[in-house]
Amino acid sequence: MPASQGRVLLAYSGGLDTSCILAWLIEQGYEVYAFMADVGQEEDFEAARKKALAVGAKKFFLEDLKREFVTELIYPALQANCIYENVYLLGTSLARPVIARGMMSVADREGCDYVSHGCTGKGNDQVRFELAFYGLKPDIKVIAPWRIPEFYHRFAGRQALLAYAAEKNIPVQQTAAKPWSTDENLFHISYEAGILEDPNNTPPADMWKLTTAPEDAPETPERITIEFERGLPVKVTVPEQSRTYTDAVDIFNALNALARKHGVGRIDIVENRFIGVKSRGCYESPAATILRVAHVDLEGLTLDRNVRALRDQFVTIELSKILYNGHWFTPEREFIISSIPASQRTVNGLVRLKLYKGNVVVEGRSSDEGLYDAKQSSMDELGGFEPTDTTGFIQIESIRIKKWAQANIRKGQGGVEPKDVYGSRV
Repeated sequence: MPASQGRVLLAYSGGLDTSCILAWLIEQGYEVYAFMADVGQEEDFEAARKKALAVGAKKFFLEDLKREFVTELIYPALQANCIYENVYLLGTSLARPVIARGMMSVADREGCDYVSHGCTGKGNDQVRFELAFYGLKPDIKVIAPWRIPEFYHRFAGRQALLAYAAEKNIPVQQTAAKPWSTDENLFHISYEAGILEDPNNTPPADMWKLTTAPEDAPETPERITIEFERGLPVKVTVPEQSRTYTDAVDIFNALNALARKHGVGRIDIVENRFIGVKSRGCYESPAATILRVAHVDLEGLTLDRNVRALRDQFVTIELSKILYNGHWFTPEREFIISSIPASQRTVNGLVRLKLYKGNVVVEGRSSDEGLYDAKQSSMDELGGFEPTDTTGFIQIESIRIKKWAQANIRKGQGGVEPKDVYGSRV
């Protein structure tokens, strides 16, 4: 046995990678403590504790971070309509700051010399975790096995990890037939690696864990109502269950159950990782998909158009990048987050939704402070709007367009007919 190299706190998921890393760190002479965060994943935490200790961890720590996850990460992202590359709702990214903060708290308390993780050397999570560690404790030392040549040459692929797990009698869920990697929390589950690395391979039906296949979902739609205050869901009403949910975590759990039942929230994409490579990932984000549809819709009724445009063009894009790239503990995140409450002050009201075979359909919305005026918009009455006022508006708007048209006509003198980039005559 090598001489003690110090005490390390390992971010432990109980899966193949971190279980093998735990055993490998012990081989290297480290005293290993295992840290696990409860961020809402479906996990047998007691079994994970026993497994970590059986592999050789000196101590096991489980921190319940679900409420912090919802209120401090998910809710601001919901208010800002965060989305990456127009499709990914950032479920993995969102959990990393709360996990890192919980982990650093234990590392400080237990006097750990190092922290470690099982993130691949090609992925985003190594960046997210380590930037969070340094943002919380600048002098912390990090052990990243997947960037240590001795480790990654020994474990060149998942088959080598499976063989090592068998050698060490480490029970794992992955098999040679189903070697994909998963990450799960209250917000979503992700799948990558294995057969998914061919972007043209259709995910097998038995891969999806959370949601019913849309074609197998109930033939009868289910209707719900979500009430928002300042852009946050405060009440979910499910008439079919005669139930109302008001607690933040209960709301998310209830919407997850409904979305899973009706096949809502699956995506299969090729995305651009922060480090520059492309990767194929499959995701299930049940409750998040419902909430985003409802929130975006209610903003159409209640949010000023210029505020919405500024938020969409800057806050949404930048906060999504901050989350995806692991820049949560940064001054730019503090700056961006501070702008969100002002944008959401008027986003209050109800949204009625229908859930049906993978779809979230808005059936109506209402608000006491909606900016929509039915009389003003009506085609059947003036409602205080004088159509003649638009004449001047059009005349002012047309000034620059007329000048541009005149310039194009001058360019066309001598038989040259100007065309735009698409070949249309101007």
